[in-house]
Amino acid sequence: MNPTAERVKYILAVVLYGTIGLFLRFAGIPSEIAAMCRGILGALFILLYQRLKHKKIDVEAVRANRKWLIVGGVSLGLNWIFLFAAYVQTTVAIASLCNYMAPLIVILIAPAVLGERAVWRNMLCTAAAFLGIILVSGVWNGSVGNPSGVIMGLLAALCFVVIVISNRKLRDISALDKSVVQLAISAATILPYVVVHNLGTVLTFDVRSILIVLLLGVVHTGFAYCLYFSGMGSLPVQTVAILGYLEPVVSVLCSAFFLREPMNAAGWSGAVLIIGAAVLSESIGQKTARSDMQNPGDPDTKK
Repeated sequence: MNPTAERVKYILAVVLYGTIGLFLRFAGIPSEIAAMCRGILGALFILLYQRLKHKKIDVEAVRANRKWLIVGGVSLGLNWIFLFAAYVQTTVAIASLCNYMAPLIVILIAPAVLGERAVWRNMLCTAAAFLGIILVSGVWNGSVGNPSGVIMGLLAALCFVVIVISNRKLRDISALDKSVVQLAISAATILPYVVVHNLGTVLTFDVRSILIVLLLGVVHTGFAYCLYFSGMGSLPVQTVAILGYLEPVVSVLCSAFFLREPMNAAGWSGAVLIIGAAVLSESIGQKTARSDMQNPGDPDTKK
């Protein structure tokens, strides 16, 4: 498996995720319904792709990994629920900041939980990226808002941590199979919340909203999650964590350029800091990969 190709896949997925907020601004439906539709349409897209490629779901692989697939799928659905609740109860910036505590948590627990060695240069990159997201969010210049919103954001972060760990536990299952199963489980997880939260509400769907949901389901979920889970399952968690910080940067840049939302000097500095940390982490990852190939018998160079 080519580490560089997996990094490119993961980065492309993260960039696509970063544009979701831009499209959601123009969709006239509740966010939790959009999230559920993402799961359903994404799973159907992958199933259709497999059919066109004359591939079938590896039932044995799914059965062998069913525990971690269920954990990952439920965590994915809960992550969406908590994050959308945080968006409602506090600012988008603070909700995003809380949610992106997850990569820092992943890096801190990876040595103990996954047995991956701690690369201090990567940890410094993560710290720099986290500082960058603070600057981008603007939370340093204001209050934390509604405490319940902060709690929801932190719960979303914990769910994201579980997603990363559970996907690292999967064995001998393709990116397509684990994507379709986890997306389907996430949609099933969100369904009860959608029913309860919208009970008695009259919903209307216009053509623009339907097209946006289709785009988010097919491109930003089905296609992107194939890339996302492929990279997440093979890359070191420290690389996954740092590159994941590119998502909020893309979101902020989309807001600044397309929605004309203001971004101050601190925000631009934070974006540069995050991108710089990701580039440096990528450089470290490539050097480590080359070292592992050159010294396959050296236990100190293995992940």
